[in-house]
Amino acid sequence: MILDDEQQDILRRHLKYLLSRRAYPKTICPSEVARALDSEELEKLNCYHWRDCMEDIRALCWEMRAYGSVEILQKGEVVQAKAIDDIAGPIRVRYKKDVNPKEMIEGDFVEEY
Repeated sequence: MILDDEQQDILRRHLKYLLSRRAYPKTICPSEVARALDSEELEKLNCYHWRDCMEDIRALCWEMRAYGSVEILQKGEVVQAKAIDDIAGPIRVRYKKDVNPKEMIEGDFVEEY
């Protein structure tokens, strides 16, 4: 699904916050982002269940990877795939070692945390 700016901001805010709570080399599962969404956010995303958001969250993770801020892992190894469609199965995500998480969430704090 193509997300508008407000929808992207909802997912990006949660993703950045959860990533910032894990020191390198710890990772998060994209489903943690989806499960953190409240009912109002799910409605804004046109999702009935957190699982409905997973494709969009994985796409956002891939976008952040393209910008060089995160690494995507499978089975503990950094994924070298060229496209997200080349990845099958569960993934984990973490900020790259040289990324300062506090800079990444500046202005994006999610108050309900």
